[in-house]
Amino acid sequence: MDSIPNKNITIEQLDEMFNDISDHGQWDLSKPLLWGYFFADNDPNKLELVIPKILSMGYTVVDIFQAKKENENEADSFYLHVEKIEIHNSKSLDKTNDEFYIFANQNGLGSYDGMDVGPVEQ
Repeated sequence: MDSIPNKNITIEQLDEMFNDISDHGQWDLSKPLLWGYFFADNDPNKLELVIPKILSMGYTVVDIFQAKKENENEADSFYLHVEKIEIHNSKSLDKTNDEFYIFANQNGLGSYDGMDVGPVEQ
């Protein structure tokens, strides 16, 4: 993890997530699912600037949205939400996460903030 800048989602956490999904029968992990990925920054313009790169990587841009503040004194924080229909296991998702940590770092974004998953809408 030392060579990946700002990495905070471990392979062990991903193993646990995949086991939980499998154990609870939420979705069939052998089939394509809709994976969402989030980048954060205090400047929405910086998020806008990386959209062409994200699109060229085959992802769809969902939106840029402002995070809700815990209190009024907090700085504004914005998220870029992108998604892609993919099949993942913990190793492939860890690789994607690593690529996004590096992408965020190389493009001067505040952070790659993680992912979510859901069924593909029919």
